[in-house]
Amino acid sequence: MNTSIVIADDHPLMLRGLTDFLTSKGYHIVGSATDGNRAYNLIVKLKPKIAILDIRMPHKTGLEIAEACKKNNLPTKIILITFDKEEALYDKAKEFNVYGYILKEFAIEEIEICIENVVNNKPYFSEEIAHYLKVNNIEKKPETIDLLTKSELKIVKLISENKTSHDIAKELSISVRTVDKHRSNIVAKVGLDDKPTSLTIWAGLNKAYL
Repeated sequence: MNTSIVIADDHPLMLRGLTDFLTSKGYHIVGSATDGNRAYNLIVKLKPKIAILDIRMPHKTGLEIAEACKKNNLPTKIILITFDKEEALYDKAKEFNVYGYILKEFAIEEIEICIENVVNNKPYFSEEIAHYLKVNNIEKKPETIDLLTKSELKIVKLISENKTSHDIAKELSISVRTVDKHRSNIVAKVGLDDKPTSLTIWAGLNKAYL
């Protein structure tokens, strides 16, 4: 596997465990760090495909690194690992286009499928955190979904299934140009940036409400 990965965690045992596990599975670990500043510097320097980051680290948190990567248009896709089940952290992860969000107690069980999804531009949020948020009525339908027309909702649903503009045009019997126009309108309505992957991530995270 040629997927380059940086791993950062301020707990040495967790860092070593994840590094050894992924190395044994054939992943290419290009760097590791125990604090946020070093982790971010590694991302800037090495531009790995994926960075697996603890949310709470000294100097820079995983969320602060994700925010900096988004702001500076870095290509690295972020996966966060955490013990926390806080609504605010979950919301920030979505805001900063985090691709993966898994709980530490299930990290070894879920990390491979998470990486596989992320490599294919599919967001992966731990089933356990999703279940916790829904059971505790924390996760709510984004108000922006109600701004979309029926046609736009159909297109977002197909985007959440990782279908391309050409796929969508064929399925709905419309032109690719019409699909792209709808995509632009959706991005503007829900307040996303113009990166091609932003709408795919947003649609995937909100698939349950489409």
